[in-house]
Amino acid sequence: MKIKFYILLLLFTTTLFAQKRVETSIDTTKNKIGAQFNLTLRTVVDTTETVVFPTATTFGRMEVIRNYVVDTVKKDNRYELIKKYGLAQFDSGKYTVPSLKVFINQKPYFTDSLSVEVANVQVDTLQQKMYEIKPIIGAESASSGIWKWLLIILALVGIGFLVYYLIKKYQKKKVEKEVYKTPIEKATSLLNTLEKKELWQKGEVKAYYSELTDIARNYIEEAIEIPAMESTTSELIVALRNASQKKKMAVSQETLENLERVLKQADLVKFAKSKPLDFEIAEDKKKIEKAILTLDNAIPEEVVEEDDILNEAQRQKLIKEKLRKKRNARIGIAIASVIGLTIGVFTFLVFTKGFDFVKDNIIGHPTKDLVEGEWVLSEYGNPSVRVETPKVLKRMDAKKTLPKEAFAVIKDMQLFSYGSILDNFYISVSTLQYKEQVEIDLDKGLEGSVQVLEAQGAQNMILKQEDFNTKEGITGKKGYGSFSLINPIKKESTKLYFEILIFGQEGGVQQIVILHEEGDQYANQISERILNSVELKKVAQ
Repeated sequence: MKIKFYILLLLFTTTLFAQKRVETSIDTTKNKIGAQFNLTLRTVVDTTETVVFPTATTFGRMEVIRNYVVDTVKKDNRYELIKKYGLAQFDSGKYTVPSLKVFINQKPYFTDSLSVEVANVQVDTLQQKMYEIKPIIGAESASSGIWKWLLIILALVGIGFLVYYLIKKYQKKKVEKEVYKTPIEKATSLLNTLEKKELWQKGEVKAYYSELTDIARNYIEEAIEIPAMESTTSELIVALRNASQKKKMAVSQETLENLERVLKQADLVKFAKSKPLDFEIAEDKKKIEKAILTLDNAIPEEVVEEDDILNEAQRQKLIKEKLRKKRNARIGIAIASVIGLTIGVFTFLVFTKGFDFVKDNIIGHPTKDLVEGEWVLSEYGNPSVRVETPKVLKRMDAKKTLPKEAFAVIKDMQLFSYGSILDNFYISVSTLQYKEQVEIDLDKGLEGSVQVLEAQGAQNMILKQEDFNTKEGITGKKGYGSFSLINPIKKESTKLYFEILIFGQEGGVQQIVILHEEGDQYANQISERILNSVELKKVAQ
């Protein structure tokens, strides 16, 4: 029985060790409030295996402030996957990073739990300089983005309405219609078109008679001015007789009787399903043509005097001018509506939110975009400076910034920057190594940096100095203040604010320079975040 128990225990233990496929480590078990713990998970898998690491925003009571990309290292025919997390806690005390699940081929494997301690930051009120409490700054309204999109949508709707109106007016996609000078010309043309359709030859007798009689009725209505389309056959013939007497038209009784026969024949075809013979259909068409021609010849001609022609031309010109003015007025109203709507919304936001709000959230503010953009944490130079910036700093040619004689004592100098002295925001990080051990005077180094700014055009400089301590306790010098600069393009004077950090190590100097327009609240936020993120490393021997 004991042997079975030991065998079972051995198998269980072997299973546990087999499950141990994820290694867990942390860079430190004790840190200050808000400082980052770096948790690392490692696993080695085949090239065909899939691995899913935890994606939670909290591990126990530890907050995940950074979720790094998985690093992959190829080892022979296998991969080593390294996943790192940045954890933090903002209350002092002892905490546990719990066991986490890592899925390998959809099978869970558990990491080791770790204990960490978060310590309070000790404040030395005797040596550490104290500052006045900053005034409360109102938080940006969560609806600021809504107002921005609302204005954009309203503007797009207005522009869309205007474009639609112009398209309807000026992009004429009309079906070309024939314009006839006289009713007889129209009737003759329509009769020829009807004949070409060959409706009755195709068996569509009803459709043929319907069009044939409509042509005759339309002609009578337009030429003789009686309601032919609305009248019955009997009513039409009576009205036609009365009109011929009133207008003194010489219309024979035979013409009216022929017209009446064809109209009644059409009524029988349409309503009684009568089927006339082919020769009867042809005769009916000839009767209609002859009746229309006879009626047209019987209409007395109206003598139009030259004055009447001139008056009609003037009247048509006036009508066209009125239509043009109405069209232009509608276009003007549409444009004015869009402009008025835009101005109205803009004015409303200025009065309710303030001009600064409109300028920053609608018109746009370069440094505000930097604040809200995706920041980058990286190391620069040697001895390296680890700093968080709104944009990646680009490597510059350091040799151009110093005279050739300086490199007689300088072993290496590296320079990284973003922007320029004329931009909305400028930052540079530079590191320097001497060939031999030298005594570094930070005050003189700060003065040298100020002289470089003056060489670039800085005027009326105000400089203040104080000690600066990083989170790791490394002490350096901070210079800050303001100066005036003439923009060579705009020929205008701009007031700039600057901050310079300089640190000295054995054989090395690290420096950070920040410049921006004075009074720019977003630039101040950027500067504060950058300075709070500064970490330094020692010279690599």
